[in-house]
Amino acid sequence: MVSQLSPTAIMVLIVIYFLGLIGIAFLTSKNSDNHSFFLANKKSPWYLIAIGMIGTSISGVTFISVPGWVESNSMSYMQTVFGFWVGYLVIAFVLLPMYYKLNLVSIYTYLEQRFGVHAYKTGSAFFLISRTIGSGFRLYLAAMVLHTFVTSPLGIPFWVTVLVTIALIWSYTFKGGVKTIIWTDLIQTLFLIGALVMTLYMLGSRLDLDLSGIISTVSDSPKSQILFFENGWSDPKNFFKQFLSGVSICIVMSGLDQDIMQKNLTVKTLKGAQINMISYGTLLAFINLLFLTLGILLFMYAKKNGIEIPVVNGKPRTDLLFPTIALHHSSIPIGVMFMLGIIASTYASADSALTSLTTAFCIDFLGFQKKEKDDPHSNRTRTLVHLGFSALLFFIILLFYFINNDAVIEAIYKVAGYTYGPLLGLFAFGFLTKYPIHDRFAPYVCILSPILCYIINENSQKWFNGYKFSFELLILNGLLTFIGLFLISKRKE
Repeated sequence: MVSQLSPTAIMVLIVIYFLGLIGIAFLTSKNSDNHSFFLANKKSPWYLIAIGMIGTSISGVTFISVPGWVESNSMSYMQTVFGFWVGYLVIAFVLLPMYYKLNLVSIYTYLEQRFGVHAYKTGSAFFLISRTIGSGFRLYLAAMVLHTFVTSPLGIPFWVTVLVTIALIWSYTFKGGVKTIIWTDLIQTLFLIGALVMTLYMLGSRLDLDLSGIISTVSDSPKSQILFFENGWSDPKNFFKQFLSGVSICIVMSGLDQDIMQKNLTVKTLKGAQINMISYGTLLAFINLLFLTLGILLFMYAKKNGIEIPVVNGKPRTDLLFPTIALHHSSIPIGVMFMLGIIASTYASADSALTSLTTAFCIDFLGFQKKEKDDPHSNRTRTLVHLGFSALLFFIILLFYFINNDAVIEAIYKVAGYTYGPLLGLFAFGFLTKYPIHDRFAPYVCILSPILCYIINENSQKWFNGYKFSFELLILNGLLTFIGLFLISKRKE
């Protein structure tokens, strides 16, 4: 049966969904103050964090783009995922012990203690830029899907779709913060996984495949190749490039990211936080494998039923194949679960990002401390900061709507390669050396490094015999920052 899920029905579903989230926020935000907003009073069970962080990491990008990515990159993304898992070990046994030892609220406070106030403010500023842009991309993708399949047929402009999207996130996060998000992300992750499993089951049934049939069919597909060694370092899919990039991406975008670490720091003990991180990394690897499997089945199903790849602005968009099949070429339950999955994955990522942006700005730039938790003025200021970042995301999404031409997932990592690189260099220099630095020069190093990285990337094929950078651009950026910090270090001391 072809899905008859109408835009109006989807809209009603979204309203019901968010009423549920707002209800959870009401129950979890009672007697909320800055300490509960930032750290949930350090009483979070590690297993709730581990499951909820799946939704935070996956976001709408993984939910839609990774299955579509299979067409051009096969299952090579798993090489990066293997690197992720090694990165989570580094986070668990290197970074987390330091964060707990220093009893941090914002992880960038470490940079002040290690280098000085200029490095501290610079590191936090790069996080704010990185997370704001990354969250904008993720929300842009979700808003585009909602607009294409729901609000546009109802005559609702794109900017209204975005405005309502941001307002809904703000409505259930502005008071409870991370204390609320721990529970809303748990619920949203369960919806996300449910949508993934149900879609796999539906596609298997439509292709006359049971579980063993799905496994053998995917294994036999030419798109199932995971490991790529044959073409050397010039190949963007080369194993070593993607694996090392995965390690560095994980360390930077999880271990040096206030968003992910803030949840970990709500766990009472270091041991609990370490168990959480390892469990989360293992679950995430398995979920990514399922998404890539889904991608192969989606293209097989599309070919069998004559479903064409959606075209936007004259360009094929493989990341829209999943929503097209789920909403127009499957059953109503699958359509419902897809919408719940895309909403859950997007908002689980965006709500925690909004909270972490508020936390970093309040702690790092406004000087909030835990002792201010009962200060009405600081609570009011925190709410205004939360509202300000919501407005900023609104305008960034509108900007992407008019200028974005890249595949969304590649664009996110491209941006992160430039903006997260200085964070990698700062923390690496802090952990791997004992040198102090001339702190006032740190901002210049962190600004110059991405500029040099961009110049090298643009000319790499000409300068390095056809070599083309991929995700390892992040490593280069971090290395340039590390070298710059060494040059301004006080080695005689």
